Amino acid sequence: MHLPGFNDVAEAAARLQGFAVRTPLLWNPALDEAVGGRVLVKAECLQRTGSFKFRGAYNAIALMTLADRVRGVVAFSSGNHAQGIAEAAKLFGIRATIVMPADAPAIKADGVRARGGKVVTYDRSSEDREVISRRLCEETGATLIPSFDHFGVIAGQGTCGLEIADQLTERREAADQLVCCVGGGGLLAGINLALAERAPGMAVYGAEPEGFDDHARSLLSGQRERNARSSGSLQDALLSDAPGAMTFPINQPRLKGVGVVSDEEAMAAVAFAWRHLKIVLEPGGACALAAVLSGKIDAKGKTTVVVATGGNVDPALFAKAIGG
Repeated sequence: MHLPGFNDVAEAAARLQGFAVRTPLLWNPALDEAVGGRVLVKAECLQRTGSFKFRGAYNAIALMTLADRVRGVVAFSSGNHAQGIAEAAKLFGIRATIVMPADAPAIKADGVRARGGKVVTYDRSSEDREVISRRLCEETGATLIPSFDHFGVIAGQGTCGLEIADQLTERREAADQLVCCVGGGGLLAGINLALAERAPGMAVYGAEPEGFDDHARSLLSGQRERNARSSGSLQDALLSDAPGAMTFPINQPRLKGVGVVSDEEAMAAVAFAWRHLKIVLEPGGACALAAVLSGKIDAKGKTTVVVATGGNVDPALFAKAIGG
């Protein structure tokens, strides 16, 4: 299995220049006071399409041959990868078909359609999204771009880690640790590739939803563990079956631990981010922040970078989180 390395992340950064947003590192004293340490938030909710997923999607399509691009792309996603693929495909002028769960937030499905993507829905509990996606590829000749277990996707997501390293250098700061949510592990793998080269002393932690703690269990057992359920959390962006076959070998030796976050803690983090940082997060996108605020990842007396990964939240759910 050919895995990406640091050079692939650096090359992805060059491809994304002028297309991806260089998202800010945010600071607010209220957050420092809440955890007893210094916290900087990488606001990927301000990325193109509202999440980090655009990075990997664009890089994956950029690596395709012209002949393959003509036949279009297929992806399966609960919403953020879906929008990233649709946006990148639009930029390249190619077709995108996205297989999405029928219970995905409407804002995410609408975002795909608004970017010219075709949405094909499925039932999480009774249908296999990968089977559906591969059938579509066979029928059309399109290329499948998975949401995390893909060479170009992992390398593209790693550009977030490069930016963090650069921004810390510009601020003349060093971070003790970084916390990032983890579903399939693509973003975390990319960040690990970047930081292993640029900030090898920075400890890296994951954060994932209660009931979907496959990475926490996999770190303990030393092998990829699966989740018993495929739905049932408000943190819908993080509901993967298991750590990726490509991502876990990258993450396993570098991950120091994983904080497991309840939906209530994620919703509280959504509210905190809105009140104090003035950013909109979805529950899954707030998972890492929730892990720090709840003490699941200890930030006391440390400098911590938290990756806020996405802001594509259903309006009614957001209103509930902030008490509206």
